[in-house]
Amino acid sequence: MMRFLSIIFVLAFTQHAFAATLVVLGDSLSAGYQMQAEQSWPSLLDTELEKYGHDVTVINASISGDTTGNGMARLPRLLEQHHPDFVLIELGANDGLRGFPPTTIRNNLGEMITQIEQAGAYPLLMQIFVPPNYGKRYSDQFAKVYQDISSQLDIPLLPFFLEHIILKQEWMMDDGLHPKPDAQPWIAEFMAKEIVPHL
Repeated sequence: MMRFLSIIFVLAFTQHAFAATLVVLGDSLSAGYQMQAEQSWPSLLDTELEKYGHDVTVINASISGDTTGNGMARLPRLLEQHHPDFVLIELGANDGLRGFPPTTIRNNLGEMITQIEQAGAYPLLMQIFVPPNYGKRYSDQFAKVYQDISSQLDIPLLPFFLEHIILKQEWMMDDGLHPKPDAQPWIAEFMAKEIVPHL
């Protein structure tokens, strides 16, 4: 009987020891734009991560319309409130759509990563691209911001899920920018595969 209880205790402790908290800090692409919050891919992510044997509480701290500056302003409170083990930054699309200078985006992302690391959490950065109609020079400079930060600060750069589904008309809203609810399960599955190696 004691042996059985010991095994149960060890299993319970092991599961608890590997439990983690992940905060998704994003914009409308992660906030569940024009859909119920529980339909958004971050709300489905914990179930997908469970399939890989990871017990992760996912907190969706994404707000539609947020820029990197907005995210930087909100981050300290989120770190203090949730004490996350991981923070996934999915920000910059709105900066790009407004034509913000790449240096501003770079500085904001760098500051967020510094704050995350100082809080004892592990940062994950998602690559963001802007539409080609903003000009090749700006588009290239914008994309390079993420690649440079990942290389210089030695943090994972996760692929931009939108580029894999933006041409699937049945998965995109009429604005051509936001995925429909139907696309969210696929995004959650895709992101789980990308996140698992870093947990």
